[in-house]
Amino acid sequence: MSLWQHLSEQISQHTQQHFEIHSHIAISGGCINESYRLSDGKSSYFVKINNARHGDMFEAEALSLKEISDHSTIRTPRPVCFGQTSSQAFLVLEYLALSGHPDPVILGQQMANMHNITCRQYGWNRDNTIGSTPQQNKLSDDWVNFWREQRLLPQLKLAESNGYNQLLSCGTDRLLSDFDCLFENYTPQASMLHGDLWGGNVAALVESTPVIFDPAFYYGDRETDIAMTQLFGGFEPLFYTGYNEVWPLNDGYTVRKNFYNLYHIINHLNLFGNAYLKQAITMTECVLAEI
Repeated sequence: MSLWQHLSEQISQHTQQHFEIHSHIAISGGCINESYRLSDGKSSYFVKINNARHGDMFEAEALSLKEISDHSTIRTPRPVCFGQTSSQAFLVLEYLALSGHPDPVILGQQMANMHNITCRQYGWNRDNTIGSTPQQNKLSDDWVNFWREQRLLPQLKLAESNGYNQLLSCGTDRLLSDFDCLFENYTPQASMLHGDLWGGNVAALVESTPVIFDPAFYYGDRETDIAMTQLFGGFEPLFYTGYNEVWPLNDGYTVRKNFYNLYHIINHLNLFGNAYLKQAITMTECVLAEI
């Protein structure tokens, strides 16, 4: 049985409506998965495809999107089904016709409302990925320890195995041991997070309704999401206007911003190589200057 036949059967089974793929049109934009729009001439679905070893990654993404969607604070593509054949893993999502940029004020407001959804502990009930890098989410009562043990330390160990000794020699040991001071008089709530909130993971429906996708979901400090909105081109100033109307950021955010973004820059170094080495070193030195 071909993959397309298998997907037709799975979609039909999970939607309880007959669906037979008549066309599968490749969609560009991702750097990890193959993506397609599936159509039977009437209905459409979006599918991601990768090697079968990525089945857990797709399952975690489906569960993440469901958890965000269930709270209805911001639009996401709803998961339809996921699974794998002997050689390929897949994730089928609702197909959304995306068009242009979202209203930045509404996006900010809706993200603040999402962050207002909280959990008793930091982390999540399963591990997932940030890009294609494994991301640990073991539940914890201690945010500082969570960030040290499950965010920075795994990335630095991966950087060591990848041979980035220039980064490791610029003070990362002190960073790991001393960054606690950034959290004096500040204990964040365990907020529902997107986890990978850069401009490429945000879009809009025709009427400018914001849509977010490709999460690296967990519960943690909302500042981690907001910090990432200022990487890779950044969000419009009106986004922060909308966000602060609903839930103003803590005064210490400006100090912690680079600290949180270091996680993503080291991850990009590990995923994409030397192009991110200088930025990782510079950001590490900036953070060390604050502590």
